[in-house]
Amino acid sequence: MKIQNFIGTFVDPNNDQWIDNIDPATGNVISQIPSSQAEDVNLAVEKALFAFSSWRSKSMLERADVLDAIANKIEERLEEFAMAESLDTGKPLSLARTVDIPRAIANFRFFAGAVRHDETGCHMMAQAINYTCRKPIGVVGLITPWNLPLYLLSWKTAPALVMGNTIVAKPSEMTPTTATMLAQVIDEVSHVQDIFHVVHGYGAEAGAAIVEHPQVKAISFTGGTATGRQVAATASSHFKKLSLELGGKNSSIVFADCDFEKTVSGVARAAFLNQGQVCLCGSRILVERSIYVRFINALIEEVSSLTVGDPRNPSTKLGSLISLQHREKVERYINIARGAGGKILCGGDRPSIGQGFEQGAWLSPTLIADLDVNSIPSVEEIFGPVAVVHPFDDEEEAVRIANGVEYGLSGSVWTQDITRAHSVAQRLETGMVWVNTWLCRDLRVPFGGVKASGVGREGGRYSLEFFSDTQNICIHLG
Repeated sequence: MKIQNFIGTFVDPNNDQWIDNIDPATGNVISQIPSSQAEDVNLAVEKALFAFSSWRSKSMLERADVLDAIANKIEERLEEFAMAESLDTGKPLSLARTVDIPRAIANFRFFAGAVRHDETGCHMMAQAINYTCRKPIGVVGLITPWNLPLYLLSWKTAPALVMGNTIVAKPSEMTPTTATMLAQVIDEVSHVQDIFHVVHGYGAEAGAAIVEHPQVKAISFTGGTATGRQVAATASSHFKKLSLELGGKNSSIVFADCDFEKTVSGVARAAFLNQGQVCLCGSRILVERSIYVRFINALIEEVSSLTVGDPRNPSTKLGSLISLQHREKVERYINIARGAGGKILCGGDRPSIGQGFEQGAWLSPTLIADLDVNSIPSVEEIFGPVAVVHPFDDEEEAVRIANGVEYGLSGSVWTQDITRAHSVAQRLETGMVWVNTWLCRDLRVPFGGVKASGVGREGGRYSLEFFSDTQNICIHLG
């Protein structure tokens, strides 16, 4: 099967070059996608630019209705979307069915409701009145990663569309299917043609062409920090609006007074959900020394119970990694840890899944202890089912270890002392902190990081503001 670009309609790439799309659970080729170049991006931008005037002329409420219609269509095809997501990523079908696709639906419904209830500023002066309005930017570029394909694409698409922009999107070349399905849905319900285009291909070619295009006025990018630096350098020279959600090396800080059983379960989930392939994963587990041995023993038992297997099996908790190449990268970190004297508490091997899965990118969830807090596996983002554990003696040491990385995306604090919870959370150099939970998301709150974890915030009004230009109008009252 060939998955085409969606540029007003389904079209082949201009160069007729194709990329194999691999099911990472089996190693089988499931489709081919375009290896698009600048010519394909230029055509998509041209069509998006032409559609912009018609789409922006729709009222905010009309655009909100379109978002609701998109959500309804995805919901009608939920099982189809979930299966496609599972095939592309190797994640459990149950996870795609209960988290990824429902969250994408929720994103469209949330931003539809957000603009229906939005308020803009009004400021009175003695002889004048000021009011603020938001205007669409134009054509925007969305570049999204492979770990949460539809989930993160919808997180950007919904606010961009509802604010009146048209879109050229490039999903990861490893997870192309649901982006193409979304384009089909939007085209079906939008009543305005050419507002959403999908150009497949490699980041260095199709992605770079979107960032460099002079008619693309804003870039929202989620991905690795190294690529994010290149995107920022290119976009800044064109004075584009820029939102970067990049990597993370996040700490789960466990104090002795935590709710023990709840914390063991929560910390394991934070480390290994989606095979640890989430930028928010708590891959550094810091445990107060007085409960360190007890907690680690309980954590080993919890992690060892996670079923790794066939993504379509309802009992499966962890699927495959995204690719064989990514597994090799993750395994390099495990080998570095071994060489540095790290102790593999569990995992560290390739599990045998069974017939048909011998060529899949399988890796057991892995816990590593006895490493220096500044060792490579402890400070670099691994982005896989690997977590390191460290003891600490007091709050000051815990905060120092947690802040001792170049990233600053998120963290979690596990304690029943509310004063400590506030104190430690506020001292963490991160954009987000959870207390006694992880990945508890309110779509209204700001999402993003500091340091090497990115620039800008998305979510709620932050997304609406990013995907619009703010204009103040002052009227003199005479």
